[in-house]
Amino acid sequence: MNGGILHIHKRKRVHQKLEKYPHPDKFKRVLDKILLVVAVVGPLMSLPQIIKIYYYHNAASISTITFSSFILFNILWLTYGIVHKEKPIIIAYILWMISNISIVIGSLIY
Repeated sequence: MNGGILHIHKRKRVHQKLEKYPHPDKFKRVLDKILLVVAVVGPLMSLPQIIKIYYYHNAASISTITFSSFILFNILWLTYGIVHKEKPIIIAYILWMISNISIVIGSLIY
């Protein structure tokens, strides 16, 4: 960011009474970093399910209704993350949505 825009951004944070970023408290700083990792690793945990569907062409145990409802919840959380400019929420729910859409499409195909 250039100096002028950075200054305006800092002023906005002060007037909105937001906490400093990166936070001076070590625990909160570490928690911020852990959450970014969790935002990526969490959705990767559904990869075995996706592999099972597409590699083995088996979606017998998948509930399309359940994963479709997860997509609706992902949209709501993603909207919340965008509105509040929360990077971990945005990253996590984009990845969860990709994962859940993959599962739903696979369950409809197989």
